Amino acid sequence: MTDARTRPADRTVFFVSDGTGITAETFGHSLLSQFEGQRLREIRLPFTDTPEKAQDAVERINQQGKLDGMRPIIFSTLVNEPINAIVRRANAMFLDLIATFVEPLEAEFGVKSTHTMGRFHAVAASEDYKQRIDAIHFSMAHDDGQLHKDLEIADVILVGVSRSGKTPTTLYLAVQHGVKAANYPLIPEDFERGRLPEVLYRYKAKLFGLTISPERLSEVRNERRPGSRYAALPTCLMEVNQAEAMMQREGIPTLSSTTKSIEEIAATVLSKLDLG
Repeated sequence: MTDARTRPADRTVFFVSDGTGITAETFGHSLLSQFEGQRLREIRLPFTDTPEKAQDAVERINQQGKLDGMRPIIFSTLVNEPINAIVRRANAMFLDLIATFVEPLEAEFGVKSTHTMGRFHAVAASEDYKQRIDAIHFSMAHDDGQLHKDLEIADVILVGVSRSGKTPTTLYLAVQHGVKAANYPLIPEDFERGRLPEVLYRYKAKLFGLTISPERLSEVRNERRPGSRYAALPTCLMEVNQAEAMMQREGIPTLSSTTKSIEEIAATVLSKLDLG
């Protein structure tokens, strides 16, 4: 009997765009997450911006459908109507993320949209874009406590045991919200002293703690260092208990990342520290 977690995908989802495809992929993931138990193969087809590329996409989608024995699903953010029409010919379920929302907005505003390809990329010249780039550089430089300099300009400093979700959360905050986020691991030496790393006391109002169940932490660490003491359940149990006790003593707001998505964790951090 094949385990549901390891059996091959049943059908394929394509994210088709005239740009990077990130918007189609992000929105598609949000919708697909509502349907548990589906085994899906995901393929992004970015920069589908000519009739030739559109026809190539159709052929690839149709071929994949034949291999799967089930018609694929397409999430499209194609803006160019002739190119969109070509991809619609594929033998697939076609979900047009642009038309679904642009047409009602055209009716509401009483004007037609520009239907300009790559319109989202105009943000590259904006202050918001520059803020996000600065935040990304800051978060990467201040990952895992590797740099103490400039912590005074951090918007938030995440603390928690190793592999509790700090790094992906800080990067998500930077990329999506332009938040300068640093993170510090809590390690056995901190627990022996019974204190946070000394540098963090100057920025206590910026601290937010992430915790995780010891069982889940052991699973995550075993993916990185299989069979190690670092990944052993007793080690994880000790570190999590010590970290939670320390964060409680210090009055640090805390969230368990065990069953939370990065988006949920980030939203909670923004809310708790009033960074939204």
